[in-house]
Amino acid sequence: MALFIPYGRQSISQQDIDAVVAVLKSDWLTQGPAIAQFEQAVADYCGVNYAVAVSSATAALHIACLAAELGPKDPLWTSPNTFVASANCGLYCGATVDFVDIDAKTYNLDVAILRQKLIQAQQNNTLPKVVVPVHFAGQSCDMAAIAPLAQEYGFTVIEDASHAIGGQYRGKPVGCCEFSDMAVFSFHPVKIITTGEGGMVLTNQKPLYDKLVRLRSHGVTRAPEHMQGESHGPWYYQQLELGFNYRMTDIQAALGASQMQRLPAFVQRRQMLADRYFELLQGLPIMLPAQHSDAASSWHLFVIRLMLDTLQLSHRQVFETLRDKGIGVNLHYIPVHTQPYYQSLGFRPGDFPEAEQYYREAISLPLHYEMSLDEQDYIVDCLRACLT
Repeated sequence: MALFIPYGRQSISQQDIDAVVAVLKSDWLTQGPAIAQFEQAVADYCGVNYAVAVSSATAALHIACLAAELGPKDPLWTSPNTFVASANCGLYCGATVDFVDIDAKTYNLDVAILRQKLIQAQQNNTLPKVVVPVHFAGQSCDMAAIAPLAQEYGFTVIEDASHAIGGQYRGKPVGCCEFSDMAVFSFHPVKIITTGEGGMVLTNQKPLYDKLVRLRSHGVTRAPEHMQGESHGPWYYQQLELGFNYRMTDIQAALGASQMQRLPAFVQRRQMLADRYFELLQGLPIMLPAQHSDAASSWHLFVIRLMLDTLQLSHRQVFETLRDKGIGVNLHYIPVHTQPYYQSLGFRPGDFPEAEQYYREAISLPLHYEMSLDEQDYIVDCLRACLT
C-alpha cells in the first residue's frame, strides 16, 4: 500500500476494545450505565457539574441552543472559521445567523470586533440571543473577555469546544464553563478522543442540564418532580416539549470512558509533536500558529499559513504537491459565509475579510497521537522541498 499520512486519526488500544466488548456482552447496549460513567468521567476531568452525552457534537450544539431558548428570528453569532455545524445549529431553531470575524493571530473569534459589533447591534435592536465562540484547533477563545460582554448585552454563551477537550484556559480545563453557560465537545474519530460519532454538552446550571437531558430523548421525562400532575405509576413518563432522538449508545460511551483514561497521554503526545513542528519549521516562508498567553491548546490541528508573496507556487499547488507525496494535508476551514447555502441567505465574499484571507493561505498538517517522528520528519522534508 502506498504511503499516506492522514491529518488526524483515532488511536484504539486493547483496553478500548475490551471496554466495548464488555458492553456487547452485557444487558445494556443503549441508555445503560456506561452513559453515566462516561458523562461523569468528562465532568470530573473538566471540573463541571453536569455533562450530557449525545449522538454528535452537532446534536449537542442543537440542544444547547434549544436549552438557551433560541427561537425563530433570534440572532445567533459565531465564527466564520469553523465547520458549518457551528452556524447550522442556529438555523435548526429558526434563528438568524451572523458571524464575527477572526483574530489574525489565533484564528479564533476576535473579541474587539465582537465588542464593536455588539455596540452597533444595540443601536439597531439586533443583539444576539446566543454567541458561539469556537475554540479553533484546540486553543480556547479569550473567554474572560467574552463573559463580561455576555453579561452587559444579555446573550447566552455556548462554547464550541469540539476541538478542545484536554486544553486549558487560565489554568483550568476547557469545558469547566467558568465563563460560559454551556460547552460542547466532539468525539469524532479525528478529534482528541473518540466514541466513533458522539458529542457532549457541559454546564454548571441544573435547569439547563434538566432540559438538555429531556431534549436528547424526545422531550420525555420519567422524573416525577418535573411532571405535570401526579405520576400514574413506575411505568409512567411525560413528554414536556418537542425533543429528539439524540441519544448515545452504551457501546460508544464505553469507548469514550476508556479513551478518557488516555486523554492526558493523547494531549502530551500532541503537544510534543506540535513543539517539534515549531522547531523543525523555523525559517520556512510560512506563519506558524500563535498561542494566546492564557491558553494551552490540546492541538487538535496544526495549521500553517503560506507566505504566498514569497513563493513561486500557489496555495493549491503546495496543497496538491503534499497530497501527491502521500501527506494527508487538509484545510480547516472554508469560511461558512462563503458556502452556497449561506450565500443564498444574503452573505457575500468580503463580509469577513480576515477569515477569507486566512482561507487563502492555510494548510492543516498531519497531527495525531500515532503519528511517528519519522512520518513528521518526512512531512517537514517534503514541505521544505516544496517551499524552497
